[in-house]
Amino acid sequence: MAWQPSRRLGAILGLTLSLALSVGAKAQDSEASYPSRQLTIVVPFAPGGGTDMLARMIGRRLESAWGKSVVIENRPGAGGIVGATAVARAAPDGHTLLLGAGTNLAVNVTLYKKLSYDPAKDFTPLALVAGTPFVLVVNPSLPVNTVAEFVAYVKERPGQLSYATSGPGVPHHLFIELLSSMSGLKMTMVPYKGSLPALNDVAAGHVPLMMVDIGPSLGTIRGGGVRAIGISTAQRFPSLSEVPPIGDTVPGFNAAGWFMFAAPAATPTPIVAKLHAELDRFFAEKATADEIVRNGFLPLPNRSLADLKSFIVSEIAHWGDVVRKAGVEGAF
Repeated sequence: MAWQPSRRLGAILGLTLSLALSVGAKAQDSEASYPSRQLTIVVPFAPGGGTDMLARMIGRRLESAWGKSVVIENRPGAGGIVGATAVARAAPDGHTLLLGAGTNLAVNVTLYKKLSYDPAKDFTPLALVAGTPFVLVVNPSLPVNTVAEFVAYVKERPGQLSYATSGPGVPHHLFIELLSSMSGLKMTMVPYKGSLPALNDVAAGHVPLMMVDIGPSLGTIRGGGVRAIGISTAQRFPSLSEVPPIGDTVPGFNAAGWFMFAAPAATPTPIVAKLHAELDRFFAEKATADEIVRNGFLPLPNRSLADLKSFIVSEIAHWGDVVRKAGVEGAF
């Protein structure tokens, strides 16, 4: 006699199957109707900076495209760790997103002894938003007008010159350390609480030089407060087209800060694809590129989702080497 399930067991199996189908249908409905409510873009830095500006630009686009409000939530602290951790632990439903930077998505892995998130595993990258060219500036009293003259001047005075930064592990610091390691220079870091006070002290002559992002420094450069002698990227930047790349003198030097839009790691694939596609359309528009350049940033071509993940891994390795050579591995 063949075995047959009891009526009770059959009812249980039927209920289980019904619940499974119901959950699956709800998940499909949720993904198809995404976004279903307000979106939050977490900026892990203080209001008013470049990251904040880029987040608001993206927020306006998503509001226009999808008809849902977008809130920019600034959660600064610990080199971007506070905001990044909040998004890594958020519900992976696509309604809480991160606009991170190379600092908290790559550099911090080596800079901190213990990080509360893993940039390569805890996020799904959605788009490279923009690059940040930096410019090497000196006080006008320093008798150098080119990168070649600067390198020769510093080499003749090992350890005698200092440079201003907005703290250890940030591009202002690491780009100088990269230049120093590639050119055989020895200088002393002077940390400040932000790039603006650092720049002000370079202009005042209290510190002779720094590497600074173009947006905040353009007015000081144009006003003659500092002299710009080299761009950190391999290409010239439109608003400082007269300033040559550092790489023209130091072969292979090419460095830029970058910003990346990301979601929590377990965000469903259809939602990730929808976000990626919308951002692709946005960043392909000339008006978007023009706005990015006007604000001192560098437009970047978006990449496939797989390439974005590989980019994070490669940047962690690259800047890990720079952090170690700078002697600040595990400094925090």
